[in-house]
Amino acid sequence: MRSVVVTSLGLVTLAGLLAPPARAGVHPPPPQEVKRPVAEGYGGAVATVDLDASKAALTVLRQGGNAMDAAVAGAAALGVTEPYSAGLAGGGFIVYYDARRRKVTTIDGRETAPQAMTSTTLEGIPFAEAVTSGLSVGVPGSVAQWETALREYGTMSLREALRPAIDIAEKGFVVDQTFYDQTQQNAERFADFTSTASLYLPGGQPPRVGSVFRNPDLARTYRELGIRGPSWLYGGALGQEIVATVKKPPVREGATRNVRPGLMEVSDLTAYRALERPPTKVTYKGLDVYGMAPPSSGGSTVGEALKILEALPKVGLHEYLEASRLAFADRNAYVGDPAYVDVPLGALLSDGFAKERACLIGPRAMAHPAEPGSPDGSYSSCAQGDPAAQGAPAASAPEEKKEGPETTHLVVTDRWGDVAAYNITIEQTGGSGIVVPGRGILLNNELTDFTFGPAPGDPNLPAPGKRPRSSMAPTIVLKDGRPLLAVGSPGGATIITTVLQILVNRLDFGMSLPDAVAAPRASQRNTEVTQAEQAFIDRYGKKLGKLGHTFAVPTTPPAGEIGAATGLEFLRNGRVQAVAEPAFRRGGGSALVVSTRR
Repeated sequence: MRSVVVTSLGLVTLAGLLAPPARAGVHPPPPQEVKRPVAEGYGGAVATVDLDASKAALTVLRQGGNAMDAAVAGAAALGVTEPYSAGLAGGGFIVYYDARRRKVTTIDGRETAPQAMTSTTLEGIPFAEAVTSGLSVGVPGSVAQWETALREYGTMSLREALRPAIDIAEKGFVVDQTFYDQTQQNAERFADFTSTASLYLPGGQPPRVGSVFRNPDLARTYRELGIRGPSWLYGGALGQEIVATVKKPPVREGATRNVRPGLMEVSDLTAYRALERPPTKVTYKGLDVYGMAPPSSGGSTVGEALKILEALPKVGLHEYLEASRLAFADRNAYVGDPAYVDVPLGALLSDGFAKERACLIGPRAMAHPAEPGSPDGSYSSCAQGDPAAQGAPAASAPEEKKEGPETTHLVVTDRWGDVAAYNITIEQTGGSGIVVPGRGILLNNELTDFTFGPAPGDPNLPAPGKRPRSSMAPTIVLKDGRPLLAVGSPGGATIITTVLQILVNRLDFGMSLPDAVAAPRASQRNTEVTQAEQAFIDRYGKKLGKLGHTFAVPTTPPAGEIGAATGLEFLRNGRVQAVAEPAFRRGGGSALVVSTRR
């Protein structure tokens, strides 16, 4: 996340496109601008974790582009300023409200496994070793997703949408504490790859806070992508360079790290498709809540937890934690890529199943682990809190699989009322740690989201061409068919609980959206100990502890924090409120509106 931004984010001219590339590295900073987490106004709005990216999206809105155009432009900009979380060699999910059609749809740009990957490929490999390897690199989906999004719902070409990102990559952005910290945390593995070290460790050290960081290789890559189109990646020369890097990572001479080569072939890139899918949908307190369907578990798990809460006589923090616990038990047991496993999505989101699961929530925290339920269409009624009402478990409760805490999320709306909620990722902070030489792009390590096994029957085991299960949960809430809220977050599996808690804060506890986002967080994912921010423990830990809950502060960087959300709320008379994180969480985010006046 950037605390400051270069001052010019307008679309570059042809002369600018042909100008000599800037030199990589660090430079004196431009005048500082302050990013703000809340903005209200008219004509369109955007919220991201980063002022540069928010201004890139806002530029597109002001030049007549719609929400989808701005979402792609913002995502491409995040690939420059948030390169450890997003990029064209990653993937993601878009939930989109089309105001003209009054319809919600989704675009699945999730990475896929190469055809050579099998259910046993990852068995026996230490997780830390898989993270930094060619073996963990999935077939990138972002560019195909951008092409599909712009073709079906946008008004701009990919070349036009990439121009703000090219401008930022050439002129640079100011390094803030978050960027420095993330570089420092990855410095040891970045140093083991010649291409990564030359870009992100100039002089052998992370770029200092306050310096200007430029990525001219990425600017050239974006520019050529705009000219040549997505086929340059999906089977063309850029794809060949990516495959060569995956199969033979540029390991520094003398490095002792065991870097496994990957399995990707150019044919895997040629076969990739971004998919438009129906969203998940549940009704909650008279509102329609839309999310991302499998292979993401975001929409199903948020939706199931909301339905469980709706079946309870009251909703408080205890109920929020227990509903999340149950929904995660079912997520782990049933959700995977629907092209490979039969996901009982309708049953998981049904009223009957929710009521049966809600029966298990009593006055105290349930025993660990909660077993998955039986979403089989035959549900029992029960007295509230009667544990005997639980259906026979379909499988033993799998342990939670490790997911990277990073990813990023943006929300944007335009003057016509279109809305995009977009999660984009390269998985771990810094992805695989491997930069494609001469291209300025970090490769993802998305295949670590698969279950490593052996785990017979696990819905998330790898397979040829399969998409690993995700927790990304971009969410749009409609009231009477019109947008009310849009929200999402990074954070690995904590994405689901962050989105769920924000919705509960706003819809059940009556908080404003800024307060709902800023409130201290707790994340219960069918684990014995609930992860929670220290402020949550200080405020609620003693009371919830008496009900049997135990808490621990997360240690995964950024230590002590959960999520980095962005959201929109549609107020009266066309006014919209854009919301990002306050400064105490990951340095804060950036919310902007097209105009403060109608």
